[in-house]
Amino acid sequence: MTEPQDSRRALDDWQHGRLRQPAVTNGYAIASLVLGIVWLWWLGSVLALVFGHAARNQINASGGRQTGEGLAIAGIVLGWIGIATFVWFALILGSLSTIIP
Repeated sequence: MTEPQDSRRALDDWQHGRLRQPAVTNGYAIASLVLGIVWLWWLGSVLALVFGHAARNQINASGGRQTGEGLAIAGIVLGWIGIATFVWFALILGSLSTIIP
């Protein structure tokens, strides 16, 4: 009598996805966060933006098989902070060149 219940439970598990593989963290999301932190003379900031947006697109298209959207968003934010810092630094150097001949 337990055999039909076991097969029904197995079929139910299979239909509702309980036997799915666990979600994996997107590699581009990790790369985005690392490059956003490291900066690499501000080149890392641009790459953090590129990888972060690519990671978010892949994560959204994966249907729950990939995670790491928070990492991608953090990389994007750090990338924009790095670019803003670069622009600010360039403006400071430009203004100093007019003050100091």
